[in-house]
Amino acid sequence: MTTGSDAADAIERTPFPHFLWIWNRLNNQGTPAHHRRIARWLNLRREKGDTRLLLTCFRGAGKSTVVGLYCAWLLACDPTLRLLVLSAETALATKMVRSVRQIIRRHPLCRHIRPRAPTEWAADRFTVHRPGAGRDPSMLARGIGANITGSRADVVIVDDVEVPNTADTAAKREELRARLAEIEFVLVPGGTTLFIGTPHAEDSIYADRGRDGAEPYLAGFHRLRIPLLDEAGASAWPERFTPERIALMRRRVGPRAFAAQMQLEPQPPEDARLDPAQMVRYDAELSLTMGNGGMLLRLGETRLVSASCFWDPAFGAPERGDHSVLAAVFTDADGNHYLHRVVYLTHDPKGGEDAATQLCRQVALIARELHLPSVTVENNGIGRFLPGLLRAEMARARVPCAVAERTSTRSKSERILGALEPVLAARRLWAHRSVLEGRFAAEMREWRPGAKGGHDDALDAVAGCLLAEPVRLPRAAPAGRQAWRGGSFGADTGFTP
Repeated sequence: MTTGSDAADAIERTPFPHFLWIWNRLNNQGTPAHHRRIARWLNLRREKGDTRLLLTCFRGAGKSTVVGLYCAWLLACDPTLRLLVLSAETALATKMVRSVRQIIRRHPLCRHIRPRAPTEWAADRFTVHRPGAGRDPSMLARGIGANITGSRADVVIVDDVEVPNTADTAAKREELRARLAEIEFVLVPGGTTLFIGTPHAEDSIYADRGRDGAEPYLAGFHRLRIPLLDEAGASAWPERFTPERIALMRRRVGPRAFAAQMQLEPQPPEDARLDPAQMVRYDAELSLTMGNGGMLLRLGETRLVSASCFWDPAFGAPERGDHSVLAAVFTDADGNHYLHRVVYLTHDPKGGEDAATQLCRQVALIARELHLPSVTVENNGIGRFLPGLLRAEMARARVPCAVAERTSTRSKSERILGALEPVLAARRLWAHRSVLEGRFAAEMREWRPGAKGGHDDALDAVAGCLLAEPVRLPRAAPAGRQAWRGGSFGADTGFTP
């Protein structure tokens, strides 16, 4: 009769690449070349006794899938091991634990560690059949922000802890490093730490060089780095990432995001440039048509399907301080974005009304002229009380436009680059002539991420439009919207640029 110990010894003599191949055969799927490369590297590192490992791979490479199989193989080799999975969020860590649990249930080489009692299995943890009784489960999932004090682990899998929510500002990256320091108190002497992920910042925890000559965060770790394209331009996964798909991805995400997420080469934000020449100019104005109980908003001959409007408010006196800027972007059915207006709002200090009321009345008039279904107000700082005042002005002017609020948590430079770069690279951002002939083009041309003293308020407003959830234009006219009535003829908006 074969005991659990005998079975574990037999698995120990089965290299991990074979374990991976058996699983893929069981599921009638092949094993991509880069998965075989990862499997051989993990197997070799274990044979050599290396305990500090870093695997960086392009987005969508399936690295977590391979590492999940590796966890199941480790437990099959040694059922007494305790594995801790740390991810940016508990849900992501739980996903890996759930995957490993499924592998153990179905893999023929894991029969000897399947638990005898179903109570040993939970959503975020499980315990395999093992000798003796241990306080810690065989595998446990935790988010990086969770309390792991008191846990003990022989292997810590740090899976995608660096994501935009944990690394889009210097303060968040510093906090992430502080959280990761707790691993040293959880890992038993001689235990293994395996980081897997994709860099999201120039000073990434995965970087092989520190900034300003400093030592990299994971100095001394054995590294395997797999970008999507090698030096000859060949795809690491040609079956899934074809030249056509890669070209489409470049256009959609922009060059900087592609370099960071697919080539593992984050670009310094200060090197970014925004070229207004990448926007497509147009001269058409908005027009409304109505017929058969519905209405259409058009830009020339192009039918528009959604709109976004963002107000980045400021109360500085005219020509001084921050600009109060409102931007409006419309979208057609093909995903092209039309930057129709960028308005620098001003108030008259001697106008009798307070500055907030003057600005809100201007926004209400613009909302009427552009037939906007909603306006989003950035409520950081002075914008905290403006939404209520703007709603009152919309009601007073009888403008059927909703007012939404948004709090910005990402740095302004990251917001601007994240919103504008992809649509510029894809040539999907069109701009009205009034935008290109105004101050916005100069602000865009002169902007440098992180630079002091420059203006970026209009850029931030346009980024807010592009990042906001677009509001679908209504198919039926709102009550009281007399200007949208008529037969199947065009209606002049009455807007003078």
